Amino acid sequence: MFDRPRTILIIDDDMIAVRALYESLKASGYRLLGARRAVDGLDVARRERPDMVITGIYLPDMTGRELAVMLRSDRRFVHTPIVGLSDNITMEERALSLAVGMTGFIEKPIDTSTLVEHVDYFMKGGRDGVVSDTGQLEMARMVYLRDVVSRLEGRIRELEESNRELTELDRTKDDFIQLASHELRTPLTLITGYMRLMIDSPELSHVMEDENTQMLFNGLADSVDRMQVVVEEILTTSRIIVNRIELNVRETNLAELVMAVIDSYREAMQMRRIQLHFRQTDWPTEAYVDPEMIYVAIRNLVSNAIKYTPDGGQVYLNCAYNTDLIQFSVRDTGIGISSENQASIFKRMHITGDIQLHSTSKTAYNGGGLGLGLSICSGIIEAHHGKIWVQSEGHDPQTLPGSEFFVELPIEHPEAVNQKQRKPYSASVVQDVAN
Repeated sequence: MFDRPRTILIIDDDMIAVRALYESLKASGYRLLGARRAVDGLDVARRERPDMVITGIYLPDMTGRELAVMLRSDRRFVHTPIVGLSDNITMEERALSLAVGMTGFIEKPIDTSTLVEHVDYFMKGGRDGVVSDTGQLEMARMVYLRDVVSRLEGRIRELEESNRELTELDRTKDDFIQLASHELRTPLTLITGYMRLMIDSPELSHVMEDENTQMLFNGLADSVDRMQVVVEEILTTSRIIVNRIELNVRETNLAELVMAVIDSYREAMQMRRIQLHFRQTDWPTEAYVDPEMIYVAIRNLVSNAIKYTPDGGQVYLNCAYNTDLIQFSVRDTGIGISSENQASIFKRMHITGDIQLHSTSKTAYNGGGLGLGLSICSGIIEAHHGKIWVQSEGHDPQTLPGSEFFVELPIEHPEAVNQKQRKPYSASVVQDVAN
């Protein structure tokens, strides 16, 4: 035996054989590792560097021969004994196994009286045999390649079928989301209409004068508005996912559009003492965009800035443009975004932070949402042949590094963008503006 315990990795899903190996080899001082699947065994082997590998010939995910080839392709295992657990395999299979790098075999069922002797033999460099006949060796390799190709073809067919099923399932899911959103939209519209009729009704004017009644109706109106925003987000996202977003592009006053967004958040910002810096003259009055869609994109960016900026913070809306391009940004003095989140923040259903701490408000500090806002922004901007990206020095609720979202849009009609070479963009985004 060796002066130090040697490590043996056993890879097999035959638990009777594995138990027999463990009981005999553990008692002889070997350190034992185990795996049921070849891929798991490969991970263990690369991590632990065992002195010997004992593997089943037929594993759940690949053959022992394929495993031997993969181990031998790693220079760390060129001389490592790889022993197959033989279960009535043919002479051709034995020759094939030896040809691709196996050292020898241990017969099943395990003979515990001779097991340790066999293992010691292989551990000291012994082999069951070497294929010396060139023709036999070439035939064994051809059989092995045929076996590998056959298994690969089978797996490709399985993957194609799985992919087809997943594609169909994904399409069904998208159709369901769109249908559900439309079905929710109709009753919400009716609720809003009836509620407005009640508020404006002369017959109910004396009831509406009551302060408690007004508070109840205002709360109801806010809840319905929030539900409508959620439904619109889901519907817009489903259209973006299936590339069904339709733009109604027309000449738009972007400055007025941004002012409308600011007005919608003015009360929320006053309540949280957030100062928003915006200079209307910096924004173009003529741009070819879909005003409704761009309004949604800017609204989501501003909402995001407010949400992740503590009370008393600052939000900056900056813009610069030339004859071809508009580049604007939304910058905040908030908690910032980690580099990991920056890489995935525009993916749908991406929510940063602890979801348990989120509120339902979209303007409360660390408020909630579906995690769709930024993915919607990305889809809308890309539909306009534009670009969107984020810059932040990291996430820190104490030092508040902040973040800045940049958007670049063609100033002309999107259909004309690909037909005309863009001029170099020389203007830079203003870093600060007056109140």
